[in-house]
Amino acid sequence: MAKPSLPRPALSRRAEPVRWIAAGVAPLGWGLLVGWWTPRGPGTNAEAVTSILVSLAVGGFAGWAGRSRGAMVAAPVLFAFAVELVRWPLRGPTVDAPHLSGFGVGALLLGRGVHGLLSVLPLLVGAAYGAGLARRAAPAAGRRPVWTWLGRAGVGLLTALVALVTVAVALPATTAAVPGGVAELTTVRGGGDRELGVLLRGADRQAPVLLFLPGGPGSSEVGAVRRHLAGLERQFVVATVDRRGAARSWAAFPPSSSLTLDSEVADLLAVADRLRQRFGRPDVYLVAHSGGTLVAAVAVQRRPELFRAYVGVGQVVDLREADRSQYTDTLAWAGRTGRTDLVRQLTELGPPPYPDMYHYEPLLANEAAAFDFDRTGNHEGRGGTGENLGVAEYTLLEKAHVLGGGLDGWDVLYPKVQQVDLRARVRQLAVPVYLVDGAHEVPGRLALTAQWYAQLDAPHKEHLVLDAAGHRSLYQRPGPFVDLLTRVRAETADAAR
Repeated sequence: MAKPSLPRPALSRRAEPVRWIAAGVAPLGWGLLVGWWTPRGPGTNAEAVTSILVSLAVGGFAGWAGRSRGAMVAAPVLFAFAVELVRWPLRGPTVDAPHLSGFGVGALLLGRGVHGLLSVLPLLVGAAYGAGLARRAAPAAGRRPVWTWLGRAGVGLLTALVALVTVAVALPATTAAVPGGVAELTTVRGGGDRELGVLLRGADRQAPVLLFLPGGPGSSEVGAVRRHLAGLERQFVVATVDRRGAARSWAAFPPSSSLTLDSEVADLLAVADRLRQRFGRPDVYLVAHSGGTLVAAVAVQRRPELFRAYVGVGQVVDLREADRSQYTDTLAWAGRTGRTDLVRQLTELGPPPYPDMYHYEPLLANEAAAFDFDRTGNHEGRGGTGENLGVAEYTLLEKAHVLGGGLDGWDVLYPKVQQVDLRARVRQLAVPVYLVDGAHEVPGRLALTAQWYAQLDAPHKEHLVLDAAGHRSLYQRPGPFVDLLTRVRAETADAAR
């Protein structure tokens, strides 16, 4: 015989609307705060753990105040609505409307998926426990024991998942010590007071400083530099910076409207200036790769006194012309190899430039195949950045942000720099210039680099082409690249300003 439920006091009935309002206001308010505090999701371990714990507490309150398991749905929905409302002006694939493509699915998982694990899931679990506590205080009739126990088992599994995620995101990044040298994960203030993550490593604190700027906007190559270019640490104090919006520079991304070529140049100049001050050097060596070379060339032109020499790998000269050449070559390759769907897709798009990353996706996703080469013996394979995430210098959360930051940064900045042509903008540099390419670089890019190199006026200039290498030649053939930098140091050691 079912146990009759106990009548609730009249005061409790009058208080129910107040409790329901409180149950909704709590997750809504937390969502508004999160949308302002971490609009693209937590970036640091401390932010991630805080998000989990506060979400558990807010969910628990919502479930207890609402006296219903419906809070398990209502609290996450209200929270998500508030977050999306606040971050509406922010642009990038991880925060924009979901897109049905390979890049779109990746952006959904790296953006809302990661954010959901750190906020929405704890809200749901907290609401389940809060509702359970309230129902024990006022038991209801007509329970179904089987469903009750199944529900408890499900909540238990979700609780275990939350605990596992909490432990995983709490583990810090580390870098191996260098006896007598420097080994440090730190931040450096860039332009506009933005904090940018930097890895410092070198066997000799008194060695020249080498500042490395990675490729695409919002990108990080800490993993690739650690895996493939450790030889540089014997000659330099290597400072590998995460560009705005990447991994350890995650919080520096918003507002997306301020991510411009000038802001990226300002970041690079500020970091270079602070590094030379910290290590007591008159200037630093600058190495940049791919999209970072566009920023680097403008920065060297603007403040040459900060730099001893410039090394550009996979130099960008004119994105619009390079992309159009790549489009023509990719379309021809797709036709030769019977990829009719790709031919149709590229034909419908027409040649670049395009307004966002998703329009560029067919070119980007097929670049490795369309311009393939024999990688036998290469240090880095076809996986590129993805191969280099398993280093201790990245936390678990930063590994996700390496990829998500690249998607957002590329989408925002790339269309803004389509008009830049170094052949017209940077015709002279007041420091020695060394350009490095792989022999299997996209042909249109190689041709543009050759044109810029031919007209460039510099105290010394050199163009090295590495065999059996492509766009990521410094990681694919690190031996010759480290040898080049050793020679660059020797040749410029006594360079006078």
